[in-house]
Amino acid sequence: MSDSSMLPMDINSDIPEDLFHILLTVVDLKRDTSGGTRSHFVLGTRGTLRAAKAYSIIALRRLGFHDDDFAQFDIRPSVELEQWPHGEGVITYARAVSGEEFLVSIDTTPNNESLRLKSSSHMGNEAEDEGTLRLPDGAQFLHYVVQTTIDYNSDRSGSAQTVEIEGAYVHRADAWTAAHQCLSDERENFVEYDSRGDVEFFGEWPFDEDVAVHAVTETGQNYFVAVKAPPHEVVKHGTELRMAAEQHEIGDAVKYQTVC
Repeated sequence: MSDSSMLPMDINSDIPEDLFHILLTVVDLKRDTSGGTRSHFVLGTRGTLRAAKAYSIIALRRLGFHDDDFAQFDIRPSVELEQWPHGEGVITYARAVSGEEFLVSIDTTPNNESLRLKSSSHMGNEAEDEGTLRLPDGAQFLHYVVQTTIDYNSDRSGSAQTVEIEGAYVHRADAWTAAHQCLSDERENFVEYDSRGDVEFFGEWPFDEDVAVHAVTETGQNYFVAVKAPPHEVVKHGTELRMAAEQHEIGDAVKYQTVC
């Protein structure tokens, strides 16, 4: 009988093949009843789907929201799949008393940078802490390349939107490089194509500060490729999530939260 303790260890056993990103979408129906005004925030990443789902369920509470902030709060595991009305990939749906909608979903990308899982001794005991990543070079969070597509041909209000996380990177410069590559092979298919570097056109760029590329097709589809950081960085730039944080007196909790 062979002794399993003598078998060589798989040195890559702590490197997950895929990364599971927790994405928060805020639909501001209070200001725009069409649903076209939306903001997207990547809350963090886990190396296992189980942990990503567990965190998605508690994400809004971790941001400082309370049950009485919401008129409706649905969790996907408690609803039959064929009856789930909130979209593929959405784990948690909440409608605030003030009118905004919050959708917490999971998007998956390959682990292209071979990021490793933290050892169990460095994790918490909760399911949502399983699969936490150990980032190299002293990094505290990841930088995400996020592509948003708005189809004005389908709906002039801009409510026909899709959002995809294209990749996650330890270094901001690598994320900006990847962002510029997302649509570059299709550049000839766009009637309008604008791009900028990380520090170019600061204050003059007509799109959000985190947008690296904007492109428009002849059929009216608008593409925005942005480099995003988790909320503890986003809050510093005065976004909708900051206003929500201030309203609920959770500014510091969000500002200094690192969930990746």
